[in-house]
Amino acid sequence: MHDVSRDQRSALLRLDPADNVAMAKRDLAAGERIDFAGAILAIERPVPTGHKVAVATIQPGARIIKFRVSIGSATEAIVPGAYVHTHNMKSDYIPTFTFEAGRQFEEGKA
Repeated sequence: MHDVSRDQRSALLRLDPADNVAMAKRDLAAGERIDFAGAILAIERPVPTGHKVAVATIQPGARIIKFRVSIGSATEAIVPGAYVHTHNMKSDYIPTFTFEAGRQFEEGKA
């Protein structure tokens, strides 16, 4: 038996079975273990409510799929349980703002 509470089993919501990410239904803590679709996901860092968590391995350059739609692509390898956000994905449709891009813009380098 896994050391996972009933509350942890319902912590993620995957909108479509084809999605490789799910949304946090509550704030998730680093190190928390979530039972998701028969697999135990180790949450690597804090994830705010409504943000994305990988539920499958996502290779660099692969599409991030949410509600059966590509919302961007991975900029690095993403493991199940990883927080998926602008630090490891980019939009394929609009510029993704990062702290560094903002600084370059302010300095007139972008």
